[in-house]
Amino acid sequence: MGNRNRERRKAKEKARAARSQEAQARSQRQTETTGWPRDGAARPFASDRGRRDALRQAVDQLIVTGVNARITQDRSELDGCVRALVETPGGAVGRRIVNRALADWSDRLVESAWTRGWQPNDLHRTVRRQGSPRQVRLAVDAVAAQMRRYAAPTVDEQWASQLRALDAVVWWTDDDARLDTWSEREGRTRAETLLDALELLAVLQTLPPIESLCPPPGTARGQARGTSPGRPSPSAGAGAGADPRVLDRVRALLAKAESTEFAEEAEALTAKAQQLMARHSIDEALLAARTGSRDRPTGRRIGIDSPYEAPKASLLDVVATANRARAVWAKSLGFATVVGFRADLDAVELLYTSLLVQATTAMTQAGSRQDRNGRSRTRSFRHSFLAAFAIRIGQRLTEATEQAGAQAAAEAGDDRLLPVLAARSDAVQDATATMFPQVISHAVSATDGEGWVRGQAAADLASLHAHGEVTAP
Repeated sequence: MGNRNRERRKAKEKARAARSQEAQARSQRQTETTGWPRDGAARPFASDRGRRDALRQAVDQLIVTGVNARITQDRSELDGCVRALVETPGGAVGRRIVNRALADWSDRLVESAWTRGWQPNDLHRTVRRQGSPRQVRLAVDAVAAQMRRYAAPTVDEQWASQLRALDAVVWWTDDDARLDTWSEREGRTRAETLLDALELLAVLQTLPPIESLCPPPGTARGQARGTSPGRPSPSAGAGAGADPRVLDRVRALLAKAESTEFAEEAEALTAKAQQLMARHSIDEALLAARTGSRDRPTGRRIGIDSPYEAPKASLLDVVATANRARAVWAKSLGFATVVGFRADLDAVELLYTSLLVQATTAMTQAGSRQDRNGRSRTRSFRHSFLAAFAIRIGQRLTEATEQAGAQAAAEAGDDRLLPVLAARSDAVQDATATMFPQVISHAVSATDGEGWVRGQAAADLASLHAHGEVTAP
């Protein structure tokens, strides 16, 4: 009996010693990873540059580990990194080191996105698709912070316009306390804020290269770092786009068309808007030919949101084609790139947005659907509805385009107008082939007969014509 008790005591002592060794090993691993003990014993930092640098290196390593954990969806690893960052030693100094490290990583990744073809609107759209509204606001702040590096004359106007639309401005006064101020505004704990920051960095880290549509900041007007003054930017000669006064009138007309409950009024309003766009586009083409303008096609990315992305992309494609532009859809990224002359791109974007509102309203009013067994077929019905709407709208726009060309030719003469329009169409085709050498055509299918019929009917009622006027270019 005595021997048995001694064996039990020895076993307990051995187990206790093993647990102690494991605890020491865990503490050592944590110290190697973060530079501070796991118990978070925080001592005020001495003004020793070496110790601060060592802590910054440890923080950087934690950020890298946390971002990779988010990318690989290792939640346990991610949570551990967040806890370690919260427990950073050094009091207020350590906290500011973490804030500065995250800001520096954000700056680098945003700048890297610019060099890979991304624009402010693209970042905003992607973070909105993959993250939370908080992370969208954090991304806008990250863009505003990074854009301070560039003098205004070196930022393309297209870029600057996007920044204004996003309200990307520096509202904080202390860069090292920006994350703390943001946390207070959002009502987030320190851990929640750090998690938001790491998740945003993960989104930025995984952005793939895409087509460059305009010079990145710092390179516009020949002032790029590493380029010589006077060197033309990629978007030089891309045209000034539609007259702002025309666009304002078009937007006002389309807004009224989308909000009215009376079909005839909506039809007249949208027809007038399209008429303005069509005539402006033709006038721009003739003016460019007469003055010998070096105007050439450029690109614009337009979001294609779920659900029913394929028929929405098809709708954008037919609207682009009717306006002598080309649309290339990047499904995985949630947008399509429309290639064309800038005045035509303005028309495509405005008309597509308005027609999508009209189609969605008509589709929603049609209600839900069930099959004979009571199972929902609403999704297939709506997919077919939008697919049919897009095809029928394409037919109507093609007819309107031919009519618009005939009317303009009667005024200007075939020998003037037709070569101009043909040359612009060829230029758009060449630009698209250069940007996207490997484009795959994609047919949109429809499986719900009723949805198809309803969609065609809605397209026939969509506001394009009024009193027999030609309303599409």
